[in-house]
Amino acid sequence: MSDAHFKVVIIGAGPAGYTAAIYTARADLEPVMFEGMQPGGQLMTTTDVENFPGFPKGVTGPELMMQMREQAERFGTRMVPAMIDKVDFSARPFKIWAEDGTEMSADTVIISTGATARYLGARHEEKYHGKGVSACATCDGAFFRDLNIMVVGGGDSAMEEAMFLTKFAKKVTIIHRRDELRASKIMQKRALDNPKIEVMWNSTIDEYRGEDMLSSVVIKDTVTGETREVPTEGVFMGIGHTPNTMIFKDQLELDTAGYIITKPDVTETSIPGVFACGDVQDSKYRQAITAAGSGCQAALDVEHYLASLEDA
Repeated sequence: MSDAHFKVVIIGAGPAGYTAAIYTARADLEPVMFEGMQPGGQLMTTTDVENFPGFPKGVTGPELMMQMREQAERFGTRMVPAMIDKVDFSARPFKIWAEDGTEMSADTVIISTGATARYLGARHEEKYHGKGVSACATCDGAFFRDLNIMVVGGGDSAMEEAMFLTKFAKKVTIIHRRDELRASKIMQKRALDNPKIEVMWNSTIDEYRGEDMLSSVVIKDTVTGETREVPTEGVFMGIGHTPNTMIFKDQLELDTAGYIITKPDVTETSIPGVFACGDVQDSKYRQAITAAGSGCQAALDVEHYLASLEDA
C-alpha cells in the first residue's frame, strides 16, 4: 500500500464510519477504511441494542456492527485492520501513515475514531462491561427496570444520567469521591430533590463482584479507607468521555474537551477536504443512530466536495 493514493480514506470503524463507507462506496468513490484497534467501536462491548431502528426484537452490539461492516464491504469498501498513527493535513493531497510506517495519500479524509468512555479501572470492571456496568444510560437504562443501581460521578453528566435512570430504576445511588458535587447548582437541586436519588459521599468503587452478572460492589471510603460490600444490579459511569483525537491535535481545530469542531450544518472540519462524524465530534447525543446519520452526512459532504474539485 506504500505510496498508494485514494479518493477517500476513512479513519475509524463504528456506526459513523461504516455508514460513511456504505455511502461513499455506493457512490463509486472506492473508500479505504482503517478499522483501528477496536473495529465497531463502543458497541462491541454492548450486549443488547433495542433502540436502533429496523431491529424490533433487538440486536447485539457486535452483531449490528458486523452487519454494517458486511454491507460496506459488499459495495466495495476496502477494509484495513490497522491503526493510523500520524497524519499531515497541511497540504493536499493529505498524507497518512499507518502504524507500520506505511505512507499513503488521500483527496479526502473522513474521521470516525469515536470517543472512549471513562471508567474507574477498579478490580474486575472489564468483566462486567455489558453485564451490569455501562457508560450509556440512554442505551441501557431500560434493562434496569425496578432495580437498585448506581451512578459514578459528581458533574452535570452524572446528574443527568441519574435523573434519566430514575424513570426505570427503583433507586439510584450516586457514588461520589468528594463531599460536594461539581455539578451546576440547578443540576444538583434537580438530582437531590428527586426522591429516588441518594448520594454516597466520599466514596468510590474498589471492586465489582458477581457470578455471570454484577450483583454487588465493594465501596471504599475515600477519607477513612474503610471498605464495605453493597448490593447493586447496575453501575453507570457518569465521568465523561475522551474523544479519540490525539493524532489530530495539531492538525484540526478542537474544542476545549478535545472534540473535533465541524462547521455549521456540515461535517467539514477546519481543513477543507477533512470531515468528521460520530462521537469524535458529538459530545451531546452519543447514540449509534445519530452517529450513523452523521456518517451519511459526511459521505454526502465528501461527494459534493470532490465534485466541486472536478468542476473547478
